[in-house]
Amino acid sequence: MSDDVALSGVPLTMLWTLHNRGSEVKRPDAVLTDPDCERLYDTIDFDYVRTFGAPDGTHAVRSARFDEALRPWLAAHPGGTVVELAAGLETQFQRCDDGRVRWLCVDVPESIEIRRRFLPPTERCEYLPISALDLSWLNHVDPARGVFVTAQGLFMYFAPEDVCHLVTAILERFPGVELMFDTIPPWFSRKTMRGFRKTPDYLAPPMPWGVERSRIAALLRSWTPAVDEVTVSSYGPSHGPLAATLPLFAALPVLRDIPPAIVRVRSC
Repeated sequence: MSDDVALSGVPLTMLWTLHNRGSEVKRPDAVLTDPDCERLYDTIDFDYVRTFGAPDGTHAVRSARFDEALRPWLAAHPGGTVVELAAGLETQFQRCDDGRVRWLCVDVPESIEIRRRFLPPTERCEYLPISALDLSWLNHVDPARGVFVTAQGLFMYFAPEDVCHLVTAILERFPGVELMFDTIPPWFSRKTMRGFRKTPDYLAPPMPWGVERSRIAALLRSWTPAVDEVTVSSYGPSHGPLAATLPLFAALPVLRDIPPAIVRVRSC
């Protein structure tokens, strides 16, 4: 099996997030424990630093937050179904597998092809090579024991109307579903739309959907009456001054909309 990859556009971001997570898990003070992520990071032949620059651990923090939300849900819904939209090379199944969960990874064909090479599917972790916007994936979900849908690093790459359509479809299709995703603020969305060059060798894909943390709950409720409960929290780098000051950003309304956010919504 070749250990190199050839990706471009949005699918290439799976290596950006792997860079931040893989570098973090190698630290003695890591916020995330993830042997499979470390294995992938060391195995794949790619110049991460040249392409993406120095790692900041942000995506490791995001993964840890998603794990913290998912593990209690799994305990309360034995044999439930987790749908991972834009699975990429995320290793949440490997970190959180309780031996009973049914897991469905949904991603575009080129991303699923890479995932299959390095993280083969199993009887309880199946792969579906289609876009999250192709709502036929909903037909592959067994809702009998509960459904938890995750979307890490996905919605910002969609047009606002597509995010609305997708979120509404999920919440209205599965009563009681929990949906967890992250958002970027409008200032960063605008930056990417003008052309955000992360390094001289990497131009980040445009991210059309940005939303203020303070507006998220009201926005979701304006999309569909199926929204029951919404929680929103900021997140940032794993270490350093920005990580230390994040609670200040969360506490002050004037700063609250600056960092990215993680959203968890439950349907009626």
